[in-house]
Amino acid sequence: MKAFKKIIIGLLVILIVMQAFRPAKNTSNDTKKDISKSYVVPEEVKTIFAKACNDCHSNSTRYPWYAEVQPVSWWLSNHINDGKKHFNLNEFDGYRIARQYKKMEECIEQVKEGEMPLPSYTIIHKDAILTAAEKETLMNWCEIVRDSIKARYPADSLVIKKK
Repeated sequence: MKAFKKIIIGLLVILIVMQAFRPAKNTSNDTKKDISKSYVVPEEVKTIFAKACNDCHSNSTRYPWYAEVQPVSWWLSNHINDGKKHFNLNEFDGYRIARQYKKMEECIEQVKEGEMPLPSYTIIHKDAILTAAEKETLMNWCEIVRDSIKARYPADSLVIKKK
C-alpha cells in the first residue's frame, strides 16, 4: 500500500510540474496573406470556416478551458501546428499557385470523405459537424477557386514539381 501511495504522490508531483511548461498559443491573428486577399470568400463559407476550420487551419485558435491543462495543451498545440502546416487559411495567399490549386483539391476530397473536420475535433465541438448543405457549399466554393486559378494561370504552373 505504501508503494502505491508513493506512486500516486510521484505522479501528482509530475503533473503539477508539467503545468509550468506551456506551448505558445496560436493567437497571432496575422491575416496579411489571408485567402480572402486573392479569392472572394462568401459569408456562408466564412461561417463554415469559423465553426469548423479556423481553430486548426488559421493563425487564431479559440481555446477551450481544458487547453490550460498539461499534457492536453501540448497535444492541442501539436494538433494545431500540424493543421496549419498542411493548410492555413491566413497564409494561403503566400502559397505558390500550384500549392493553392492542390490544397483546394485536397479540401474537396477531405470534406467529401468526411475526414474534415476531424472526428477527434467534432467529439467535443459538436457545432463543427458540417451538414450536407454546408459540405456542398464548401466543396462548391473550393471548386470555384480551383476554376479561377485554372483560368488565370498556365496549366504547367498548376502542377507541383517533384524535387
